[in-house]
Amino acid sequence: MKLSHEEVVHIATLCRLGLSEEELEKFQGQLSNILENFEILQQVDTTDVPPTAYPISLENVVREDEAAPSSPQGDILANAPRQEEGCFRVRAVLE
Repeated sequence: MKLSHEEVVHIATLCRLGLSEEELEKFQGQLSNILENFEILQQVDTTDVPPTAYPISLENVVREDEAAPSSPQGDILANAPRQEEGCFRVRAVLE
């Protein structure tokens, strides 16, 4: 489907784009190409394809949880600028 110059100007106006004549010609070709690709896709037989939200099944790929020893508390707190009673000391956020 070949878009006319006026149709591209109308689309640019709807998108609130100020385009030069050179940009309008460029986008006229690009938008026409996109619409031609959709025309080709419309010819694909999808009668036996059930409607789906995603073309592939969604599946989380995660490793199994394994218990592991934690780092020693002293090593962790060694990097803290301030600590108190074995915990990080931070400024109060709320009054």
